[in-house]
Amino acid sequence: MSVSASPQVLDDEAIDPAVSCSSCDAVCCRLTVVVMPDDPVPRHLVWRDHRGLDVMARDEDGWCVAVDQTRMCCSIYELRPKTCRKFVMGSAYCRSERSAYGHADPREAAIPITLLPPATGGLGA
Repeated sequence: MSVSASPQVLDDEAIDPAVSCSSCDAVCCRLTVVVMPDDPVPRHLVWRDHRGLDVMARDEDGWCVAVDQTRMCCSIYELRPKTCRKFVMGSAYCRSERSAYGHADPREAAIPITLLPPATGGLGA
């Protein structure tokens, strides 16, 4: 039986507590995120890619358009896609993406990002 790789963490042992978003260049915010039909993402933030998949739109620098770059947090945290909800800091998938991006080790000049909901709430805040 073959098992394919998945961003979903299956057990706590796969999580490395030494990995922190504060020591990363927000690699997860630059990945292609497929948006499922039942995801509550506002449609104006979704693009159809060359394969016909609905994905989170990106800005000219490759960032997910839902990232509030002033506050460095997700502007649609409560409405984010399931793919983002399943991406666990320190998971094997997280570490793999960081390594592939070239930043497996903590860096001092990291982008400070938090995945907590915006303090003021609302999408236009």
